[in-house]
Amino acid sequence: MDMRTAVESRYNGKCTITEMQGVKDPVTNILKQTPVVVLTDQPCKMTHKSSDTTTVVNGVAVQSQSIKLLISPDIEIKPGSKVTITQDGRTADFKRSGLPAVYPSHQEISLIIFDKYG
Repeated sequence: MDMRTAVESRYNGKCTITEMQGVKDPVTNILKQTPVVVLTDQPCKMTHKSSDTTTVVNGVAVQSQSIKLLISPDIEIKPGSKVTITQDGRTADFKRSGLPAVYPSHQEISLIIFDKYG
């Protein structure tokens, strides 16, 4: 079994990628930014890593958490894209943060909670 097959055998989630794209309104002929699903049911794995320290921000205790998406190195997820992940019976929306770390067997993409496109 090669390294890529080994890594992908551990994927236990599926994701859908949605991008904002210019779509021409057929009635007004105006180009509007519209969410467009570009990939569905892509096998993946989401990992979490929490820091051991808690910081206080504006009087509130906050513990940081790092969320990463492991996915095929052949997939391109554009900055600001919405990534909907279903894993372990739960579904959540995220967006790409920063540049992916690409390896021959997979890529690791840092994610943040999705609040809006951009």
